[in-house]
Formats: sequence, C-alpha cells, structure tokens
Amino acid sequence: MMFSASEALPRLAPKLDRLTRDVLFGDVWQGAALTPRERSLITIAALLPQSRPAALAFHLRRGLDNGLAAGELAEILTHLAFYVGWPAATAALEQLDAVLAEPSI
Repeated sequence: MMFSASEALPRLAPKLDRLTRDVLFGDVWQGAALTPRERSLITIAALLPQSRPAALAFHLRRGLDNGLAAGELAEILTHLAFYVGWPAATAALEQLDAVLAEPSI
C-alpha cells in the first residue's frame, strides 16, 4: 500500500509525491531498526493528536496490514486518550470503526 493524499498529489506536487514514495515509504519505513508494526504504532500515536482524519485512517489501515489487530488498535487509542485528549481519541475510534467497516477489511 502506498500513501497518496489524493490522486492530486502526483499531478499537483510530483516532487512531494516522489519524496513520499521514495524517501518516506521507500527508505524511512524500510529501516531495519524498527519493524513495520512498530512504525505503525509510532505513526498512529503521532497522528492522533493532529486532527488529520485522512492520514489517521490511512495509517490505521496500514497498521492492520502490518499485523496490528483491531483490538490492539482500539487499546492504543484508549491508552492515548489519557495523553492526547479524549476528543482526539474518540474521533480516532470513529475513524477505526469506519476503517473496519470497509469491505476490504
């Protein structure tokens, strides 16, 4: 799965699209020191307080692809409620619910 903010990203900002694909997901996400599962945990924790629903939904899906179970994701969001705030966590749980309801899951 490759990140694209939208189909507009490669059309409007081809360099940003290339950096996203080649550097972020092609290099940073491939580092040997952390597993993809660990990177997903970290990324979800970092995105949660930022109110970025599309990015969070993308990384919740990626977390599932990287071996996180739905129950683990719910536990992560519950745990983070105490550190990033209740509204952010409950909004994220709504995002998780929508992701889990998608036909591909």
